[in-house]
Amino acid sequence: MFSSDADASLLRSEITTGLRSEVEAAGGVAETGGLGVVQLGARIPGKGPRDLADTALFGYELAPEGVPDTPPALGQAYADEILKADGVEEGMEILLGPYRTPVTVIGFVSDTNYLGQGSLWASPETWRQVLAENRAVSVLADGSFQALVVRGDGSVSTGALADQIDTATGGATTSLSLADAANSIPGVSEQQGTFNQIIGVTIVVAVVVIALFFALLTVERIGLYGVLKAVGASSATLFGGLLLQALIVTLIASAAASVIAVVLGLAVPAGTIPYAITVQRLVLSTVLLLVAAAIGCIFSLRRVLRIDPATAIGGSR
Repeated sequence: MFSSDADASLLRSEITTGLRSEVEAAGGVAETGGLGVVQLGARIPGKGPRDLADTALFGYELAPEGVPDTPPALGQAYADEILKADGVEEGMEILLGPYRTPVTVIGFVSDTNYLGQGSLWASPETWRQVLAENRAVSVLADGSFQALVVRGDGSVSTGALADQIDTATGGATTSLSLADAANSIPGVSEQQGTFNQIIGVTIVVAVVVIALFFALLTVERIGLYGVLKAVGASSATLFGGLLLQALIVTLIASAAASVIAVVLGLAVPAGTIPYAITVQRLVLSTVLLLVAAAIGCIFSLRRVLRIDPATAIGGSR
């Protein structure tokens, strides 16, 4: 939940204590948690004074998925594993910002980066201290946060709860689901659109390659198909065999590619490149390639249907 004039941006939003009280009084709200962030360069022991790691320090009250529920003590933080590539280690003290505020890393979390920067998850007190020392003009009043995380009591849907909150605050807030809040981060939706286009082009290329391959295969086996038709095989049977070949080859290729992708994911050091493998993505990619194989085979259907046994057998001699 952001202030309505922030355009869903953490950096421009401010939720005061009074506004938070209005949110908590709204129907369907079970609990709220403050959230704040400050983006700073971090000096890592053993690195040069200008060799900084890009970090985003979060102060949280309600932990997001993958972050310990209890915020660490003052001056401590959990670091995203992407910062390992910058030399950050557990137990290490790093210095944040131009005033070199010390923060000790007490553990690592994964997949919590913000705007491409390695995140640090700390208590609200640590966040306020770092913010006050390094971004004095951005300091918020005591009790205020840049955003609120709101958990419902289950009595209404997420959309209805968001509407109730924004109504209770008189339109002073903009409440979003987790997915919408993530997509509102600058560049996220554009990146997703770009990768979806790449996937789409890949599927189109797969359709064309499979179509050309099985068109050539059909031409080479015209005589064989003619013999099969002469002994009673239907066009549907021939095409079914052709389709089965395509699906089997695609499954084998997809399995090999999945193994290579998983091995590559294990070999890539955390924090070097944004690379993540999920079962859902592997399954979706395999299904899309199987569909592409089926569509590619359809282009050979017309040739199979037009096979004349006498002409095919005679032409193959």
